Order: sequence, then structure tokens, then C-alpha cells
Amino acid sequence: MIRFALRCGQGHEFEGWFKSGAAFEEQHDAGRLECPMCGDRSVGKAIMAPAVARTGSAEPSPPPEKMAKMLAFLRALRAHVEANFEHVGERFPEEARKIHYGEAEARDIYGEATGEEVRSLLEEGIDVRPLPWLPKADG
Repeated sequence: MIRFALRCGQGHEFEGWFKSGAAFEEQHDAGRLECPMCGDRSVGKAIMAPAVARTGSAEPSPPPEKMAKMLAFLRALRAHVEANFEHVGERFPEEARKIHYGEAEARDIYGEATGEEVRSLLEEGIDVRPLPWLPKADG
């Protein structure tokens, strides 16, 4: 069994236990994960410290300096998107479709979408990417 720290689109944090990483991905991709507090189905992994038992064949955790660099990169990426893209909130799927089909001005946007909405956009050939949630740097 493996435990993941999870976070819904509304910001609620909770944990989930899965048979394997692949089992999590299967449930996530099928839209079967749901926030126990609000029912939101846009659930993803939250940043957490790994709790892996060490064995001779296990790979060591990345050094803290590498993790700090990765976190800094992700924060910079998010800041860039927030500063340069238009936030369309829950209208994201609708706006992405309008832009894709030429019904709205082409521009960079970001917002919220459920896992099911993201899958639907991808099936239509609309290229979307998740923007990782990150804890505030100030605490």
C-alpha cells in the first residue's frame, strides 16, 4: 500500500491509500477520486515528503538542495503563468474550446477544470496542462 497526500481544486487536503502508484493513476484518470469534504472530483497529488522504507535496492530520495531547486522552479512557473496568462476560472473548459475552434481571440489562459473536463478537452485535441498547486512560500 502507498499513501498519497491529495488536494482538491477547492484547496482541501486529505490523504488516500492505494495499492500502487498505478492504482492511483487508474482511479485518477477514471475520475473516481473525490474530495471527502466537498465532493470535488478535481483531485491531484499534493507535495509531500516521501516515506519510503530503505532497502539495498531502493533509490535514495533526492537531496534537499535538489528538492528546493525543483520547488523554486515550480513556483517560478506558476508565477509566470499567473502574471502573463488570463485567469478564466471555472470557465476554463469553455474558453479553451472557443479559442481552439476560433470562436474567441487566441490567448494564453488558465483556470479550473475537473479531471473529466480535462480528459474531454484532450480527446478533442485541445492541448491542456495541469498547473501544480504549491504551498505558499511564506508559511
